[in-house]
Amino acid sequence: MPALVEEGRAKVNLSLRVVGRRTDGYHDLESVVAFADCADRLTLEPGGELKLTATGPLAAACGDTADNLVFKAAKLLAEAVPNLKLGAFALDKVLPVAAGIGGGSADAAAALRLLARLNNLSLDDPRLQKVALATGADVPVCLLSRACDMTGVGEQLLPLALPSMPCVMVNPRVPVATKDVFQALGLRNGELLVGATSVFGAAAWPEEGASIADWVDVLETVANDLEAPAMRIEPVIGDVLEALRDSAGVKLARMSGSGATCFAIFGEIADARTAAEKIRRDHPGWWVHSGTLS
Repeated sequence: MPALVEEGRAKVNLSLRVVGRRTDGYHDLESVVAFADCADRLTLEPGGELKLTATGPLAAACGDTADNLVFKAAKLLAEAVPNLKLGAFALDKVLPVAAGIGGGSADAAAALRLLARLNNLSLDDPRLQKVALATGADVPVCLLSRACDMTGVGEQLLPLALPSMPCVMVNPRVPVATKDVFQALGLRNGELLVGATSVFGAAAWPEEGASIADWVDVLETVANDLEAPAMRIEPVIGDVLEALRDSAGVKLARMSGSGATCFAIFGEIADARTAAEKIRRDHPGWWVHSGTLS
């Protein structure tokens, strides 16, 4: 059987509200998630034992392959599905890690899609959905790999119709651990953020056919609640946001996920490209991508 290939597209949190912290320690969220046109590439050679090799410009940042979420997802699915066919994965790593854009989660989701194709499993198979959530909170939305309103701890997904949005994504090449950011947020078990219980009733996202301006107008009314605690951990995030907000033609700029990647939405793709070129010149050590979100 020929090799199977999937892309693990970067996810971007256009908004991220922390509703509160459950008594079990998990955080309830609401987030509008979009996906970018930059991605890791995962190949599966069917047959034999489960293996993973990583190549690409950021392969060294992946760490021990035994700890990779691709491995975790595949092992959990093998436990859930008797006689699951496996094989050798090869990961071409181009997305920064610990960056708030779900690189590891996107890779795990790509692995699950590959194994589903190899084993004739539907993506709606409850075993696949359960494994996705057990692998990580961002894996279910990355499994779908389309714009969604994500709620709960990541398991509740409402597809959204986003227009194609010109964007610039910037990471200062500083890893930020999600657990550290949530710890800096400082919620106790069972604690709700003030006023957060009204989030779900207030969220009225634009309908299909809405413009970029329509979306920006609504997104400006919400925020990323993890931006401030992440900046306390890594102040360079503030420098990234300043560089994006100073760009000509920018409509909205904020941090994605738990950082340190930040993004800016533009009205025109030419403005996004010009902004990316300037940021690359001014900050040659930063990871910069210009493209689209959808």
